[in-house]
Amino acid sequence: MICGVDEAGKGPVMGPLVVAAVAVNNAKEIENLGIRDSKLLTKTKRKELSEIIKEKFTFAVEVIEPKIVDEYRKKNKLNDLNREAFGKLISKLDPNIAYVDAADVNEQRFGIQIKSGLTNQKDTDIISMHKADAKILVVAAASIIAKETREHEIRKLKDKIGDFGSGYPSDERTIKFLKSFYSANNKWPAGTRKSWKTLERIRPVKTLNDFGINNDK
Repeated sequence: MICGVDEAGKGPVMGPLVVAAVAVNNAKEIENLGIRDSKLLTKTKRKELSEIIKEKFTFAVEVIEPKIVDEYRKKNKLNDLNREAFGKLISKLDPNIAYVDAADVNEQRFGIQIKSGLTNQKDTDIISMHKADAKILVVAAASIIAKETREHEIRKLKDKIGDFGSGYPSDERTIKFLKSFYSANNKWPAGTRKSWKTLERIRPVKTLNDFGINNDK
């Protein structure tokens, strides 16, 4: 058995980080299904492939809420969060070989650290590489499940607080939503990663008038 592991949502200022793993008995099983890196797929195709993958193969998902992401970010340990989640899913699926999309600049180190934390029965070989979702089909499958799961979580969050766009700092709609929400409520909305520097840049600057002090006197 081999499995692939990938994540979705590491960079956004809103919403969870999602890690997914997909396991297949033989690499050939996953060929000729049209699977590719989720970033290269349309929403419709990604959803379609997600259903096929879930039907045909074993998978596992970890949804990591913004509060947990913030705890690791404040300690500058986001790579550790990824590594721990990857290891948890690999241990759950118990494959012979696991291909992972490296979250560390050092591919080998990331793989070694994952292997050292495994709790499964098999002596799983970890093959860690950058852009694995573009090179290894089973990792691409994991990227599809991770992305589709995150999109589902984002839809639930929008139902709760309103449409904020993609949730990425580069999205003007997201930034406009955050500014407006903070201005109206003097706090950030649910689902916001409060450790992101994006918030420091867009938080309104308080004046003396905000504290009831008139500086003109």
